[in-house]
Amino acid sequence: MTKLQESDSVFGDLDDMLPHANNSKFLLVNIVRKRAAQLNNGAPALAPVAANSKPVSTAFSEIRLGKIPFERTKN
Repeated sequence: MTKLQESDSVFGDLDDMLPHANNSKFLLVNIVRKRAAQLNNGAPALAPVAANSKPVSTAFSEIRLGKIPFERTKN
């Protein structure tokens, strides 16, 4: 078994997704959490996914593709 490099991730390069979350890792995680919950509750996927894909993986894919809009409403 090989060790994962620091930039390797099951979800892709997370730093590339930060612009979709106002450059905040905290916001990115919360957007993924909320979207994964929606998917778990039956919301349709907005991006092509593998049959055995889990909601968190699907949420990351949707964010990476720009399918999940984010707008900060509070300062």
